[in-house]
Amino acid sequence: MVGSTLLEARGLAIRFGGVVAADGIDLDVFEGEKLAIIGPNGAGKTTFLNIATGYLRPQAGTVKFLGKEITARPPREITRMGIARAFQIPQLFLDHTVIENLLIAAAAQSGHPGLLNPLHDLPQRGEMEALLDLVSIRDVADRKASELPEGKRKLVDIAVALALKPRLLLMDEPTSGVASSEKLAIMDILVAALATQGVTSVFVEHDMDMVTRYADRVAVWSSGKIQLAGPPAVVLADQTVREQVIGI
Repeated sequence: MVGSTLLEARGLAIRFGGVVAADGIDLDVFEGEKLAIIGPNGAGKTTFLNIATGYLRPQAGTVKFLGKEITARPPREITRMGIARAFQIPQLFLDHTVIENLLIAAAAQSGHPGLLNPLHDLPQRGEMEALLDLVSIRDVADRKASELPEGKRKLVDIAVALALKPRLLLMDEPTSGVASSEKLAIMDILVAALATQGVTSVFVEHDMDMVTRYADRVAVWSSGKIQLAGPPAVVLADQTVREQVIGI
């Protein structure tokens, strides 16, 4: 069930030279929802994720999380407040094993000096193993991340994000680079894991089948603005959206 406002963006604006990446973005993200962001390349979708997670500072506007302004805060501080990020290309320590990647995240989240002590002695190990079970990758716990296919790496990336104990997870194309035959299975695991952990999600997506199947609400980006937002059945039936975004 969708609850109160978790993230609140008001009047976000930023340009890079002559390119307007955000032009007065107003958006609320509600607790418990799965919000899909769609739009053509260059519309400003990833820019919004970067602003919300502190990787970019807007030239105008504010972002609040749980009622607290986070606009000028650094990414690490925003992460500790409860917002995690999963990138289009998984950001993993490729020479470390899967469980070690999770333990590094757990150490960072708790402030425990895990990088100065043996990772495998951290008290969070059992909790991290449970996360691997949650996303169905316990069988690769002791394999290096570099050895895994893209679909498994995506699931490791999500498990690493969950190790940070977020209230909100922002994902940039969570199944990009994954074989079409594996996309639904990966998203089913991902969505179930987020529901189990009580994590709200925002995901950028180009596959409209994924949007229809998994999103509770859709926001359409166009030239740095939100063109339309609402339930998938309504938004994806809009003629302008069909012509300019879906290509029908």
